[in-house]
Amino acid sequence: MEKTIPGTPQQNGVVECMNRTLNERARSMRLHAGLPKTFWVDVVSTTAYLINEDHQFPWSSDFLRRFGAPECYDEALQDENSSKWELAMKDEMDSLLGNQTWELTELLVGKKALHNKWVYKIKNEHDGSKRYKARLVIKGFQQKKGIDYIEIFSPVMKMSTIRLVQGMVVAENLHLEQLDVKTTFFHGDLEEDLYMIQPEGFIVQGQENLVCKLRKSLYGLKQAPRQWYKKFDNFMHRIGFKRCEVDHCCYVKFFDNSYMILLLSVGDMLIVGSDIEEINNLKKQLSKQFTMKDLGSTKQILDADFAGDIDSRKSTIGFVFTLGGTTISWASNLQKIVTLSTTEAEYVAATEVGKEMIWLHGFLDELGKKQEMGILHSNSQSAIFLAKKSAFHSKSKHIQTKYHFIRYLVEDKLVILEKICGSKNLADMLTKGATIEKLKLYATSIGLLA
Repeated sequence: MEKTIPGTPQQNGVVECMNRTLNERARSMRLHAGLPKTFWVDVVSTTAYLINEDHQFPWSSDFLRRFGAPECYDEALQDENSSKWELAMKDEMDSLLGNQTWELTELLVGKKALHNKWVYKIKNEHDGSKRYKARLVIKGFQQKKGIDYIEIFSPVMKMSTIRLVQGMVVAENLHLEQLDVKTTFFHGDLEEDLYMIQPEGFIVQGQENLVCKLRKSLYGLKQAPRQWYKKFDNFMHRIGFKRCEVDHCCYVKFFDNSYMILLLSVGDMLIVGSDIEEINNLKKQLSKQFTMKDLGSTKQILDADFAGDIDSRKSTIGFVFTLGGTTISWASNLQKIVTLSTTEAEYVAATEVGKEMIWLHGFLDELGKKQEMGILHSNSQSAIFLAKKSAFHSKSKHIQTKYHFIRYLVEDKLVILEKICGSKNLADMLTKGATIEKLKLYATSIGLLA
């Protein structure tokens, strides 16, 4: 027996070790099964049962049941919810066949048919119900470059783009609608000749020797994201939208007295506009072309510390961009070089933040929101002087050329560098420790809940 002082669980060595064991095993089991955190209580109960039964002999598994989604087709048929999994697979096949994803044909000489696999997942809906989902995924790792695919790159939307557009929604009281594309990658047209074996459980009787010649993309294909984006991009151009050059996942269309923005993130879309009728019209156009699900309805501050990382002696750069009181872009990371002074650290930080500001200004220009000269705040007067005076100086001759980019921004009057008092520098919370009072003040000032 181990005696401890009341109210001090830290002394309960044996108990705390068991608590850790329970948590670690439960976490491992939950992640392996792919279950959400809502199943935590059930997983811990199962873990405790396994630990208690561990020392029993003979060991019995009569009361054990597999939890989580099945790993393969055979497990789905043996699962207690096999009827639900069969219905989910049938729905998936109906979508594939209705979309004319493939045609049955004989495998040509010299060609190889790719294998596929059923992937199962239990999804929690907004109303608390569970949805059993089955997805047919092709084994793309069997593809060979130059034969089965050539290009696979597909643009990805930046998070700063989403936050900037959301800031515009708040500032201008715009409408914000969300859409979801069902079976996103099935819409992409393939350019290569690809073959696949028939899906397990859905082999056509009398045609067992035939394979599927793919017409459309499938999940798992290396070129699937690219082909989907190409088809969507062509459609948006046909209906009069312009693709933004600073972010190829953002589309904009101008009308006489309004405008509309569409953001694409794989199969999810955000539509922003001031005219709800134009938004509804766009929804109808999208629904005719793709299978859709309607989900309904700048100010810059920078800072840097000097050699704050004890191991690498690199300084930390931190900046915050806001639009209409809403934070749209920020960063707090180590600089790529070791600076020799606080002046150099702030100077390098100004260049890095200047690049982000130029990108944001270019994006706003494409959205029809041309910005005036940006004001960049820094708490280093010497760094500001160094940026404004391009004359040779012995103390700055070692700085790499690319970090002098801030000088060109100042000379071209794209940026105004201004001194800010250290106590008012909101980016301080991203580069150094701050008191609770200051942290609450900083968070409130950039539109965050403290």
